[in-house]
Amino acid sequence: MTPRLEIEYCTQCRWLLRAAWTAQELLTTFATDLGEVALIPGIGGVFEVRLDGETLWSRKAEGGFPEIPLLKRMVRDRIAPDRDLGHSDKKA
Repeated sequence: MTPRLEIEYCTQCRWLLRAAWTAQELLTTFATDLGEVALIPGIGGVFEVRLDGETLWSRKAEGGFPEIPLLKRMVRDRIAPDRDLGHSDKKA
């Protein structure tokens, strides 16, 4: 079974473009490793990234949005731990 990634975003805050851009970045990097990426409309300032039901990032818990290189490392560590992410592997 291939992994399912979900990005829940706040429609009231108009974060669809941010969610779509995040999805595009992850799909570009993990084109053959992810089975599905779902954009889920929400309300109340939500922006959460979940992989197979496990929350990788919550804007409310973390106090902001994820940096894409960090998010790529988090996804990679769970679905393709041997993959080299190139410049995204360099710590900020």
